[in-house]
Amino acid sequence: MALLFSAAAGHADEPIRIASKNSNESYLLSEIAAQLLESKGFAVERRFGLGGTLIAFDALVAGEIDLYMEYTGTLSQAILKLGHDATREAMNQRLKGDGLRLLRPFGFNNTYAIAVRQEQAQALGLARIGDLAGHPALKLVFSHEFLEREDGWPGLKQTYGLPFNATGIEHALAYQAIAEGALDVTDAYSTDGELLRYDLVLLEDDRRFFPRYLAAPMVRVDVGAEVIEALETLGGTLDDAAAQALNATVVVDGASFADVAADFLAERGVASETGGDDLWRSLAANTAQHLKLTLTALAAAVVAGLSLSLLVFRWAVAARSAVYLCGLLQTVPSIALLALMIPLFGIGATPAVVALFLYSLLPVVRNTVTALTTIDPTLLRVADAMGLSRREQIRHVYLPLSMPSVLAGIRTAAVINIGTATLAAFIGAGGLGDPIVTGLALNDVSLILQGAVPAAMLAIATELAFEGVERVVVPGHLRAK
Repeated sequence: MALLFSAAAGHADEPIRIASKNSNESYLLSEIAAQLLESKGFAVERRFGLGGTLIAFDALVAGEIDLYMEYTGTLSQAILKLGHDATREAMNQRLKGDGLRLLRPFGFNNTYAIAVRQEQAQALGLARIGDLAGHPALKLVFSHEFLEREDGWPGLKQTYGLPFNATGIEHALAYQAIAEGALDVTDAYSTDGELLRYDLVLLEDDRRFFPRYLAAPMVRVDVGAEVIEALETLGGTLDDAAAQALNATVVVDGASFADVAADFLAERGVASETGGDDLWRSLAANTAQHLKLTLTALAAAVVAGLSLSLLVFRWAVAARSAVYLCGLLQTVPSIALLALMIPLFGIGATPAVVALFLYSLLPVVRNTVTALTTIDPTLLRVADAMGLSRREQIRHVYLPLSMPSVLAGIRTAAVINIGTATLAAFIGAGGLGDPIVTGLALNDVSLILQGAVPAAMLAIATELAFEGVERVVVPGHLRAK
C-alpha cells in the first residue's frame, strides 16, 4: 500500500511533540510517525522513552505531548477500564472528553504472551499457558507493569489457576535473563524481535485471556487535521510477521530506529532524510542538557538549603524537623518522585529539576545544620565578648568554621544529582539518561555506556572541581588532611 503525499504548506511553527514508551517497538513506531510527518513538512520534537503507560497517557491528556503509540488492549483494559472486547469506536467515545483520538491501527496484533526457552518447553512439555500449573518449581519473573495490570499477572493467575508467586524485572532485561537461565517464565510481546534473538517460544493462550493489542497512534484532536490525515495512512501497513521483522532488524541486526523507519517509509514511497546520529554531537547535546538539569537543581538547593539552615539552626526542634523533612523526601524512590511531579508540572525539564532539587536538600541541610550547631562554644563566647552582632557572628564565625562541612554537603548533593538525573529521561527531560533508556530497551550495552560513562566522568570532574573550590574558600588549617 503506497503512501503518497503532496507537500503541505502553511504548517505552524510549533513542533509536533511525539513521545514513545520505553520499549523498542514503541521507539520504532514513533520514529516512523516522526519521519512521516517530517516528510510532510512538519517540525517534530521527539520525547522518546517515557517510563510507562500512565506517564505517556497523562502527558497526552495534559497537553505535554501531541501523540504516542498505544495498544488497543492496553487502552481498553488498563486505562479506560472498558473490558476485554471494547471496540475502537467505544474507546474513542470515552476519549472524546479529553480531546483525544485513537487512529487506525497499523494492522498487527502485538499481544501479551508468556515466553519460555525452546529447550525448556520441549523438556517439560510446555505448549499452553495452562501447562505451567503442573510445574510449580518454575521461576516466574514479569515486567513491573505486567505484574500490576488486570490484563497482566493478577488476571492471568486467576484465569489459569497458577500456583506461583512472581517477582518483577525491567522488561528489556528479562529476555537476556531468561536466555541465561536466571528465570524460567516471563511476559513478552508477540512481535518482539528478541523472541527470534533468544530462541524463545510463546505458550498458547488456550483460554483466550489476553485481548487484541493493535498498535495505533493516539493523538490530541487539536494537533490538526493534516497531521491526523497523514498518520491515518499508516493504518493497515504492517502485519504480525512484518512488525516482528522490523523489530528484529533493530534488536538482532543492530540497525538504528531511524534507519529502519526510513527504509520502511521508503518502501512505501515516502522520502525521509534521517541524516544518521552523530555520536559526538549527540553526546555533547545530552551532556549539556544533563548539566543544565543538575546545575539548576543544585543551585536552587544550595540557596534554599543554606537559607533554611541559617534560619532554624538556633532552635533544636526546628532544626531537627527540617532535617527529618528533607530525609523523608529522600526516602521516596526517584522514579516515583519523578512520576509524582507530572500532574503538577507535566513532563520534561521542569519536573526533573524540581525532583532533583528535593533530593539535593538533605545533604545540604543536614551538613549545614550539623556544622552550625557543633561550633566550639568557647569561640562563640569570645565572639560575644568582642561585641559582635548576630549577623557579624554568622559572617565571621559560623560560616567560616562550618564551610568545610557545608561544601561537603553540596558536593554530595552534586554527585547524587548527576546520577539521579539519568532517570529524568523517563519523563522526557533528556540528558545522559536518553542513551541509557534506549540501551535498556534494546539490551544494547554500548548505548548504555554512552550515557553511563559520561555521567561517571561528570561525577569525577565534580569531585575535582569541589577540591579546587575548597582550596579557595576554606582556610588551610580547616581543610581535611
